[in-house]
Amino acid sequence: MFWFRRSAQDQTEEGLGMALPQFELQTQYTYMDYVTWDEGRWELIEGEVWDMTPAPSRRHQEISICLSSILYEFMRKRGCSVYTAPFDVRLPDTSEPQDHEIFTVVQPDISIICDSNKLDDRGCVGAPDLIVEILSPSTAARDLKVKRALYEKHGVKEYWLVHPTDKVVMVYLAGDDGQYDKAQIFDQDDRLNSVLFEDLEINLSDLFLTPRKEPVETRG
Repeated sequence: MFWFRRSAQDQTEEGLGMALPQFELQTQYTYMDYVTWDEGRWELIEGEVWDMTPAPSRRHQEISICLSSILYEFMRKRGCSVYTAPFDVRLPDTSEPQDHEIFTVVQPDISIICDSNKLDDRGCVGAPDLIVEILSPSTAARDLKVKRALYEKHGVKEYWLVHPTDKVVMVYLAGDDGQYDKAQIFDQDDRLNSVLFEDLEINLSDLFLTPRKEPVETRG
């Protein structure tokens, strides 16, 4: 049995007063450790283990499927690949790293990679061109603060944060200095225009459209 802990930040924000099982004491974990964990879903951020449970909400998944379908149709004509979680993105600090030299492995909700040399059978090594994270109550602080800084550091050119409840998308674009500019904010009445992919426009009213609640009749 493999034991886990949530980060101290998550425990504080969620008001968890219970003692959670812990990994063995260790300063930092690496991708070499990560691949041996056969239970649960995890992210590794600069050597620290983050628990990815519980599973995303139904609304989260609806938005993910809708957006990934739109992006797939756009990207496949441009030679770029689109992947949805669970999909490991390794963000090393050095070129051609060994597994024990990688301290960050994340599973973005949607990753777009245009350089096929970054792809292998285990996922992606290096920064995707565009990453989308869809906010959930359990991951909001991580996506807004920790991952924003992480993606900026590792050279993700464009980062989208989708707010299902507020029905807005925040778009961060890396400037010439590699730092993210102030977020552009698009609401459900806007068309989202990507700077990195000039022809990409998404009607957000379609993305945030509330699904029908009445049952659908089936035949057969």
